[in-house]
Amino acid sequence: MTNDYILIKKSSPLNGTVEILGAKNAVLVIMTSLILTDGVSVLENVPNNADVQLMIKLLQDLGALVEFDVREKSMRVDTSGINAYEVKPEIMNKMRASILVMGPLLARFGKAKVAFPGGDLIGLRPINYHLEGFKQLGVSVQLSDLFVEVQLSTSQPPYTRIALEYPSVGATENLLMFASLGNNETVIINAALEPEVLDLIAILQKMGAHIQILPGAIIIIKGVGRLKPVHHTIVPDRLEAGALLLATAITGGSLTIPNARPDHLDVFLDKLKKMGHHITTGFDCAERIPQGITLRATQHPQAISIKTGPYPGFPTDLQPSMMAALCLAEGTSTIEETVYENRMLHTKELAKMGAQITVNGTIATIRGVEALYGCDVIASDIRASCALVLAGFVAFGQTKMTGVHHWKRGYDQLEVKLSALGGNIQLIHEELNVSENQKIAQTLPS
Repeated sequence: MTNDYILIKKSSPLNGTVEILGAKNAVLVIMTSLILTDGVSVLENVPNNADVQLMIKLLQDLGALVEFDVREKSMRVDTSGINAYEVKPEIMNKMRASILVMGPLLARFGKAKVAFPGGDLIGLRPINYHLEGFKQLGVSVQLSDLFVEVQLSTSQPPYTRIALEYPSVGATENLLMFASLGNNETVIINAALEPEVLDLIAILQKMGAHIQILPGAIIIIKGVGRLKPVHHTIVPDRLEAGALLLATAITGGSLTIPNARPDHLDVFLDKLKKMGHHITTGFDCAERIPQGITLRATQHPQAISIKTGPYPGFPTDLQPSMMAALCLAEGTSTIEETVYENRMLHTKELAKMGAQITVNGTIATIRGVEALYGCDVIASDIRASCALVLAGFVAFGQTKMTGVHHWKRGYDQLEVKLSALGGNIQLIHEELNVSENQKIAQTLPS
């Protein structure tokens, strides 16, 4: 039995240059999209985190052959042997993104059986948008206590317009992948258009899918009979970039991320500027895309107000870390969370460290304090773990964070990058002996 935790101590300002890896939220869905092909595909810039390892296990259980060079961040996936359409509950229960196999399996086999997904504690994330969309496309849906079973009916409508009540990323991705194979035309109204969704569309188009994006968040998909294997490089992770920028901002340092995409973080960068931080961005003339972000932190950050929302709004996944930074800002800040109903669990842990935060429903009010103090804290989800690490960098004493499995799910050795920039952070892996296990058992309720 092991006892893993992250130990963080008050740090000097973070300074330096660092590159980011591929987006976790893009690579997971892109890995599932390979089910639509029959052959060998290669993905580049793939992060090695726990969720990616789980998705590898999922694909292997379905019959795929997967080779992952973690040093080169390159993955080779052979889907020609996929012969199963059911996903084991023990995989589904550990990762929310596993629900994204439903669309590709349904397109490949005409049926799929998956357990309800698990993952973080940040909210219910109902899959009703996925299922309602499938029903409109001629798919029968059966629900049990543990499983969702979907199957194509004998006839499918040649043309379907699906209006999403909310621009759900997962529903958009699942419907996109399913609709890409076949002889029908599908229109998704109020679709999610996050950079990760656009990266999925890019690889589907490389496969041979006919997908068009129209103004007003409308996606038109004309199904084709076959999709071919591809070679694709995953888009840089805007959330890893945001975490590194906030770590630099909270410690008062300076950082350059040469491969970050500023056009994926417009609202977030604007909020950093309003806090007083100096932001400059670059442009890749060869690729003709904005690329590169440099932050020089102010020593007197100012309070701001933010409201999370679907892209291009303020990313909900950067809300916890921004809250940590605002704990030391001058004045009173407010954060309204509109995406996940339980994405305020980190406030209790920050309060243990001396933060002055009041939560009323989905709105948090943060009154800036002069100092935070290290203590034992627990991460409730991936992004909460990042927020607590950032708070630990500026807290007097030391901070011990458990719930490390969330950190490992979301980041590929981010602690190593932070340490190289000057952060005082260690990932501790301890083996517990038998007597320690017995002591722990005695404290548990019978």
